[in-house]
Amino acid sequence: MELTTSYAFGKTVGMGYAEAVARVREELAKEGFGVLTEIDVTEKFREKLGRDFRDYIILGACNPAMAWEAFHRELNIGTLLPCNVCVYTGDDGATVVMVMDPVAALGMVGNAELTEVAAAVRQKMERVLAAL
Repeated sequence: MELTTSYAFGKTVGMGYAEAVARVREELAKEGFGVLTEIDVTEKFREKLGRDFRDYIILGACNPAMAWEAFHRELNIGTLLPCNVCVYTGDDGATVVMVMDPVAALGMVGNAELTEVAAAVRQKMERVLAAL
């Protein structure tokens, strides 16, 4: 099932959480993305608040070539990077993969050249989702 908000897009996938995280990493790599940051939200809530939370990880994905282009069009773009990809267990127990919409996020800058780069990044992310 496809899921969309004004700032992200994704889908429910037919695999468990751990498998989905591994597959997302593989598919991101195929599109030239590395994972710069990783936040295990479940573990952080347990560690910092002593509270249980569903399986939830945020992967900060970056494609170096696309980032290079973005920084040359808008120096302060680092405030909106990297592209976050979330994998989590939904309320119904299904695994969900959601991707920050780079067109929505970078489009607010108002730089047409940057929006072109964001559209190319979105296409890569759409291919990542399609492969899952």
